[in-house]
Amino acid sequence: MNYWIIKSEPFKYSWDKLVADGHTCWDGIRNYSARINLREMRIGDICCFYHSNEGKEIVGLAKVIREAYQDPTTPDIAWVAVDIEHLQKLSKPVTLQQMKQEPILQSNDLIRIGRLSVCKLNKEGFDLILKLSEC
Repeated sequence: MNYWIIKSEPFKYSWDKLVADGHTCWDGIRNYSARINLREMRIGDICCFYHSNEGKEIVGLAKVIREAYQDPTTPDIAWVAVDIEHLQKLSKPVTLQQMKQEPILQSNDLIRIGRLSVCKLNKEGFDLILKLSEC
């Protein structure tokens, strides 16, 4: 199993919207590094849902339910999407500020490359996020 951080601005697509929808197509990604990450996602992988710009915090966990396929928002076959479903809201959001203070997360792309919308997360980092969220 792999772990990921997926980012969305709450006014575009929020955690609450994912919960209401149950599942969604994670599309519209137009960054080459993020595209590579989308292609590496497998069914059952866990995603930390991060609210960017507003909040700047991980608020919930989602699961990949469909692996990479042609992004329906573009005719360009180079771009892909995955489907995710919500798993659980975190007991306590984990802020970007908290994550920046943790040595384990210093090498994570969320910290190093702030604009990357889909980031890999190692097991140790995932476990730390769960601990910080009091889950």
